[in-house]
Amino acid sequence: MRLKLGFLLRAVLLLGSFLGLLLLWSSLSPRAEEPSPKERIRDNKESIDRMPNNGDHGLIPGNDKFKPVLPWPHVEGVEVDLESIRRRNKAKNEGNPLGGNNDQQNIMQRQYLTFKPQTLIYHDPVLRPGILGNFEPKEPEPHGVVGGPGEEAKPYVLGPEYKESIQASIKEFGFNMVASDMISLDRSVNDLRQEECKYWHYDENLLTSSVVIVFHNEGWSTLMRTVHSVVKRTPRKYLAEIVLIDDFSNKAHLKERLEDYIKQWNGLVKIFRNERREGLIQARSIGAQKAKLGQVLIYLDAHCEVAVNWYAPLIAPISKDRTTCTVPLIDVIDGNTYNIVPQGGGDEDGFARGAWDWSMLWKRVPLTKREKALRKTKTEPYRSPAMAGGLFAIERDFFFELGLYDPGLQIWGGENFEISYKIWQCGGKLQFVPCSRVGHIYRLQGWQGNPPPAYVGSSPTLKNYVRVVEVWWDEYKDYFYASRPETKALAHGDISDLKKFREDHNCKSFKWFMEEIAYDITSHYPLPPKNVEWGEIRGFETAYCIDSMGHSNGGFVELGPCHRMGGNQLFRINEANQLMQYDQCLTKGTDGSKVMITHCNLNEYKEWQYFKNLHRFTHIPSGKCLDRSEVLHQVFISECDSNKATQKWEMNNILSV
Repeated sequence: MRLKLGFLLRAVLLLGSFLGLLLLWSSLSPRAEEPSPKERIRDNKESIDRMPNNGDHGLIPGNDKFKPVLPWPHVEGVEVDLESIRRRNKAKNEGNPLGGNNDQQNIMQRQYLTFKPQTLIYHDPVLRPGILGNFEPKEPEPHGVVGGPGEEAKPYVLGPEYKESIQASIKEFGFNMVASDMISLDRSVNDLRQEECKYWHYDENLLTSSVVIVFHNEGWSTLMRTVHSVVKRTPRKYLAEIVLIDDFSNKAHLKERLEDYIKQWNGLVKIFRNERREGLIQARSIGAQKAKLGQVLIYLDAHCEVAVNWYAPLIAPISKDRTTCTVPLIDVIDGNTYNIVPQGGGDEDGFARGAWDWSMLWKRVPLTKREKALRKTKTEPYRSPAMAGGLFAIERDFFFELGLYDPGLQIWGGENFEISYKIWQCGGKLQFVPCSRVGHIYRLQGWQGNPPPAYVGSSPTLKNYVRVVEVWWDEYKDYFYASRPETKALAHGDISDLKKFREDHNCKSFKWFMEEIAYDITSHYPLPPKNVEWGEIRGFETAYCIDSMGHSNGGFVELGPCHRMGGNQLFRINEANQLMQYDQCLTKGTDGSKVMITHCNLNEYKEWQYFKNLHRFTHIPSGKCLDRSEVLHQVFISECDSNKATQKWEMNNILSV
């Protein structure tokens, strides 16, 4: 009996040890909602199985006919108190701010003096006419809702009963959210690619990617349709993660509702929230630091839809050469009706290169014969001097080696040029990819906008431009100041680290860049002549100034109270006798009297002389003088009369602050 009792005690002790080890093992194992990196990269079939069932698509249960809801359930305008959230989270974030600013400010000090070598062996894509490419879908893309609104990217037009709701949504979000909310998040889209794109075969040894999407007070369905399209049309084994960066939004639907919604992807989609409004530029740099799983960073705006087989063509050039940055062809999603069409302009195939004028406005110019001669087929990637900046792919390590974006750039504007120049002048290349297409919604007129935070100060975009030209343009910066004279004395912060980066990396001169890569810019936008005078055009000894009122391409200028803030009241007259505002010239209107403003090149509308001592502007072709009516707020030309006070003007310099 004694032996039997001892045996039982040892058995109980052994069983207890086993259960303790089992409990310890289970606590250390990954949880179901936190998959391991290996689990995150499964095959494409599993991603389809995990595809969310879009139940909120406007279909009445048990009825196949689509019936929109009236009135629009305006739930997205609800705002939350961000200050209380900030205070609540302050203690836990003090040691490691979520914005990542401390890390970001040190990035320029931690660069490689030479870029890492290419190690991945990747074979060039092969075109096999008539043989469907290995990344092409074998079946037509399924509809999100069969027969539903907006399927195949067809326009969805709402009736007049929705007018007020539509206008309210446009004011708040910049798009017709009423229509967007009625369209499936998984809708099918049209294929705008060249037919040749379907027959490219790609080495399957492609790099994996983290897709980074920055948003601030974005509408629900446009943001979620962006995410859904990436999940739906990206081969699962290459999609490492989708990283959402909330740039201090205060809309309630972007808080708990969003966090709950993305759980359906089991960790594939992640969200990080900035502790203050950083702006699009620095929020993207923060996104680069948060996105750790993918070898490539793909940046998308928060209101996009990727198209069929967009991934392989975009990533193949980077897999071949890690210092290549790629940009998809950007199609236009109509912000009212949500149909998708190609951008206008470009060559006969719609292909264009990214460009700028000398006031640093974004432009697109047709693909040149020189670039076409470098390709064997019309759908191969081609070189571009610059990108628009919202959508691009870059190897993550290479982006860090470049220092990400200049930490001194604020909110929005100029960052697309900065990264483009940095890539080209420091040894990389920038390519547009015809077979990778992404639709993008452009904000509609009537949007109230997102004003910059108070800490940024005035003129952040102009300050960004000055930083860019001071670092990268060398002697060409004089042409920028000729076009933007008000920025000459603008304080733009310390750029010594950026100049040292350029020196340490033996980056090429802007003259080399203009001659070898951007050689076609000056044929479209000639180097500007020097200014004779610039500033506001004020009625002599009055408080009224000429104001473009934001009009362009044929609109009339008007007379308005002088505000000394530049902008629509800032003009310049150059040695070529052009009276200009940015890339627009003043000229005689179609009625032969009123003065209009219209786009011009340096060979057009050389029509004005300014006699400073006489306070007079003369219109050379007609021999008449610039005149005004302070009662009608009109600006026109009339017969010159030295005794007429309304023909006397003065130009006063205005400096940006």
